[in-house]
Amino acid sequence: MLVGIMLVGSPALSVAQDTKPGAPAQGTTVKHITSATADKLLQEKKDVVVLDVRTPREFTDGHIKGAKNIDFNDRHFADHLGKLDKGTTYLVHCASGGRSGRSLEVFKKLGFKAIYHMDDGFNGWKSAGKPVEK
Repeated sequence: MLVGIMLVGSPALSVAQDTKPGAPAQGTTVKHITSATADKLLQEKKDVVVLDVRTPREFTDGHIKGAKNIDFNDRHFADHLGKLDKGTTYLVHCASGGRSGRSLEVFKKLGFKAIYHMDDGFNGWKSAGKPVEK
């Protein structure tokens, strides 16, 4: 009985009760990986969605097979991300990791659950000889 009373007054429970609808989810997971690890991840987990945050022109010049393109420089970037399934696992990258690295705060703010960030970006992917689709 005493344990139940302690749980009711626990800070973790209070935080959960204070969370408002639409507020960022607690515990957004971001894992930083290389292109070599990303390639293995995509081979092993078929449910990971590749999200390329480069410009449409960069994307057209070459991208990872099956990738979706949402331009980080688009003024509606956050709105476009907000339309995605926040429970899906995403592999996010840009050309070299700068734009996609800055995008991580937006993912967290919107409450995405699991993000892999390809730190060396698409340039690292290409340099490693990984497959590119046009």
